[in-house]
Amino acid sequence: MSERKPVRLVPARMRPRDVVRVGGVGLRTRPLRAVLSALGIAIGIAAMVSVVGISASSRAELDRTLAELGTNLLTVAPGSGLFGGDAQLPTESTAMIGRIGPVRTVAATGLLSEARVYRSDQIARGETGGIAARAVSLELRDTVGLEVVSGTWLNAATARYPAVVLGATTARRLGIGAAGPDVQVQLGGRWFTVVGILAPAPLAPELDLSALVGWDAATSYLSFDGHPTTVYARTADTAVEAVRSVLGATANPEAPNEVKVSRPSDALAAKQATDEAFTGLLLGLGAVALLVGGVGVANTMVISVLERRPEIGLRRSLGATRGQVRTQFLAESLLLSALGGLGGVLLGSGVTGGYALSQSWPTVVPPWAVGGGVGATLLIGALAGLYPAIRAARLAPTEALATP
Repeated sequence: MSERKPVRLVPARMRPRDVVRVGGVGLRTRPLRAVLSALGIAIGIAAMVSVVGISASSRAELDRTLAELGTNLLTVAPGSGLFGGDAQLPTESTAMIGRIGPVRTVAATGLLSEARVYRSDQIARGETGGIAARAVSLELRDTVGLEVVSGTWLNAATARYPAVVLGATTARRLGIGAAGPDVQVQLGGRWFTVVGILAPAPLAPELDLSALVGWDAATSYLSFDGHPTTVYARTADTAVEAVRSVLGATANPEAPNEVKVSRPSDALAAKQATDEAFTGLLLGLGAVALLVGGVGVANTMVISVLERRPEIGLRRSLGATRGQVRTQFLAESLLLSALGGLGGVLLGSGVTGGYALSQSWPTVVPPWAVGGGVGATLLIGALAGLYPAIRAARLAPTEALATP
């Protein structure tokens, strides 16, 4: 009679579906604890996604604005004189700049420093609200890209008479909601009719807090000397730097060093760079919140191992290997973190969309932010669950079953 060979029992291998099902046991049995732990992860991911999304939406709005307004606008202004005083642009500077070949349009404004703007003659002389009066050439609207939201822009007729166009901030401070023949403001001691109100001018923010009158009217009624204080030049897109290099010498051939030349779009780009630096700080805060959430997950998993020692012992007694126990708790930690990560991505995307909508921006949530958020949560979950999983796998069946 042949001797029978002993049968070696091989533990059944867990399929991915079994890993997910077993890993979800702890989450289903303690839902409140699972939700609170996942909330820590969700807050960190939501903070990071919303910060990145709002920054990307702001950048998209800037790109859209620059695409509409163009980056080919240059401004010329007087700098400092040889002895430190304020310089002055020649009266012919606008015409001379207009003769530069790649310059498409050119316009000028002249600051009327002695003219004060008031809504009523009953207002104290010192309460000007910071509003400046400026003489403007008719080409200013097309050169700078100004938009009239009420009334009309100055024309050849109104530019010669007491008519004024108000910047967006000026109209708001004066309490004027619409232009009309019966709407007047006092400018330089004389009443001017408000013929138009402008929308905000991103590339020329100084015009927002200005009252604009025609060049001839400023000369006739406000003692304007004809010297421009700012000249705007719109150039061909391919010749911006070339024109920029000759503007100083063209505007004031006798003293080109007393001329300041700038590109308004550079200021907007600098503002965006400042916002990006602030975004980096907020991302750091989001990372701290994510780390705190990871600590919460680790704490939850350690407590779960302590509370479920009898369960671990029973599973080991029924044939579960150390690797299977370790996989169970690691899967539970990953599921817990993934739950928080997905919730955080949805919450962060919602915050981004809501804020962008309130600012009339396009909503942009970069895919890398979503993928990075989910990936970060899985990494946090793996690290947070690794020690508890190893600790659970090391429990001997007899020791675990003996735990009350």
